[in-house]
Amino acid sequence: MKILHPVLFALLCLLTCPIFSQEPGDVFLVVLGTVQDAGAPHAGCNKTCCADLFINPDPDKKVVSLGLIDKVNKRKYLFEATPDMTRQMKNLSRLGGFNNREIPNGIFLSHAHIGHYTGLMYLGKEAMNADGVVVHAMPKMKDFLENNGPWSQLVGNQNIRIEMLTNRLPIELSKDITVEPIQVPHRDEYSETVGFRITGPNKTALFIPDIDKWEKWNLNIVEEVKKVDYALLDATFYDAEEINNRDISEIPHPFVIESMNKFDSLGTEEKRKIIFIHMNHTNPLLDPDSEASKEVLKRGFRIARFNNVFSL
Repeated sequence: MKILHPVLFALLCLLTCPIFSQEPGDVFLVVLGTVQDAGAPHAGCNKTCCADLFINPDPDKKVVSLGLIDKVNKRKYLFEATPDMTRQMKNLSRLGGFNNREIPNGIFLSHAHIGHYTGLMYLGKEAMNADGVVVHAMPKMKDFLENNGPWSQLVGNQNIRIEMLTNRLPIELSKDITVEPIQVPHRDEYSETVGFRITGPNKTALFIPDIDKWEKWNLNIVEEVKKVDYALLDATFYDAEEINNRDISEIPHPFVIESMNKFDSLGTEEKRKIIFIHMNHTNPLLDPDSEASKEVLKRGFRIARFNNVFSL
């Protein structure tokens, strides 16, 4: 058998191995979705970004969600209840590998925009008719679910049991795993909005899928990135040019090009912590071969892809 020269072998690995390839370990996060609330293809979209997806749907383009798997205690959790939650629960169950339970041990909700909570409908009597699924929600989010149909029916029928979160107060999922909600500025029509700091036995992740602008936050995002091992951050729009049919001021988010400039002073290792997620259907970062994707990687940042795994 012919043996490759070590340099050629290393180059081949770099070209063929996934960027995030790693052993998941006993506790890990998995990316179950990367797309903004309305998914891709997007309702009513006549742009080229969606044209082929209406005919040939991409199974990897699911609405933003993370799974947390704890193999030590045989438990699994969902972050966000998306319109794609049916398949995301199945993915989470398969990855867990320790029982046949389809329903997560808990669901963490960030806020009341359609891509982040409407998957709860699949727990109702028209679907699973689940029994007491624990849903972690902030006070206004809890109140919204309890006092507005059809979500109030889930509470009344005991399909879900809401456990209230408190800003900056971590909750223990096990002796080695905590989740801390961190309030962020966003369009809070029905609830407050939070990101999550997820701490495992060895590493910590920051998950902020939605925020208006980094400058509006009472915390310094650059300093927060330094405190964690992974930072999965809002990348809804790459720049202002991609939204040419709506008033961008009505849907504020930090543009990816703004975020890259803000984080440009960070060192190489710090930059690699930043993983852009929650991309609008118009965002060229959804295409790994786009010039925008290549530019993000060239500048030292990363882009979340479906099924990426991050050990905690």
